[in-house]
Amino acid sequence: MKQEVFLPEDYRPAEDEPFMNERQLEYFRRKLNNWKNELLAGSRDTIEGLQDNTRNIPDVADRASEETDRALELRTRDRQRKLVAKIDSALRRIDEGEYGYCEVTGDPISLRRLDARPIATMSLESQERHERREKVHRDD
Repeated sequence: MKQEVFLPEDYRPAEDEPFMNERQLEYFRRKLNNWKNELLAGSRDTIEGLQDNTRNIPDVADRASEETDRALELRTRDRQRKLVAKIDSALRRIDEGEYGYCEVTGDPISLRRLDARPIATMSLESQERHERREKVHRDD
C-alpha cells in the first residue's frame, strides 16, 4: 500500500524543488482527480436532465429549439468524455513515472504549463512545433 503524501492546502509546485517529487506528483494527481470528478458529475446531471426532459412539446419551433440545445449539450459531453480519457492517461503517466516529461523530447514540461493544462504531454516548444507542422500539412 502506498503511503499518503502530506500536501498543505496552499501548496503550489515550485521551480526550486526537485522536479516531479512526491509532493508535485500528489498535487497533480489530486488536481486531475478533482477535474475528472467534476466532469463526471456534470455528465450525470446531463443524463438525468435529458431523461427528465423527454416531454412532448406541441410547438414545432420550441421543439426544434430544445432539440438543438440537446444536441449541443451532447456534443459538449462528448468532448468532456474525451477529456476524461486524457485525464486517465495523465493519471496513468503519474503512476508509471512518466508524468511531466515531454513525449517528444523527454525534457521536463514547465510547472506553469502543467498547472494550467495538467493533461499536457508536450513541452510548450514541442507543442508549438507540432501545431505549426499540422497547420502546414493540413488540407485546406
